Amino acid sequence: MLRFDETDGSVSVFRQPSRNSNGHTVDREGRLVSCEHQSRSVTRTEHDGSRTVIASSTEGKRLNSPNDVVVKSDGSIWFTDPTYGIDYDYEGDAAPSEIGASHVYRCDLDSGECQAVITDMEKPNGLAFSPDESLLYVADTGATHREDGPRHIRRFTVGRDGRTLGGGEVFATSSAGLFDGFRADVHGNIWTSTAEGVHCYDPAGELLGKIAIPEGVANVCFGGIKRNRLFICATTSLYAVFLKAVGATRPS
Repeated sequence: MLRFDETDGSVSVFRQPSRNSNGHTVDREGRLVSCEHQSRSVTRTEHDGSRTVIASSTEGKRLNSPNDVVVKSDGSIWFTDPTYGIDYDYEGDAAPSEIGASHVYRCDLDSGECQAVITDMEKPNGLAFSPDESLLYVADTGATHREDGPRHIRRFTVGRDGRTLGGGEVFATSSAGLFDGFRADVHGNIWTSTAEGVHCYDPAGELLGKIAIPEGVANVCFGGIKRNRLFICATTSLYAVFLKAVGATRPS
């Protein structure tokens, strides 16, 4: 796992081995929350550098291979759990799925409960909340395992309790490979990875524009002092571009 320092442009090793870590986010205290394929868990890096396992099983069964993660303003952790890290030895350690399906989970840190909130997706992948957290967007990349499988982002309505979801209609379908990780800006536009770079969709699901990248893109995030710099994780490189858009933050 590498660390890029924007103040001087340096790149250094943050953690080795990374346990085939994939998606990351930070919680309300600025701690890194990571999805690890090899350990089949969601973990948190504490301020002193120690590692805490947040979730590794549900109902007595090991998770598949957590893929991407977001932290809601109430502190709950939401993550996707497809099988990519156990399908082959390349992205983790090959193993059968104990759950037998791929779901999206909500983890309550107060109670320790890890509950499935979406159970009708084939390979849930990237996910992000809208700026006001009234909507949850989740990519389904089932086309990796089925030729006519899903290659879209679905949109769910967050219930008044902040825990349950409704809806689930298709928000956008990828025209270039598959969607993977994505993030929202302050206006609710979705900036998502694709095979040809980054695509930006407005809240109605209309394509606004593209950022061409010479490699396939897996994940993106907003950063910089004003959160107007989009960092783009491509196949072998990290790219960055300044935008007029500003990345969304959690509601206070």
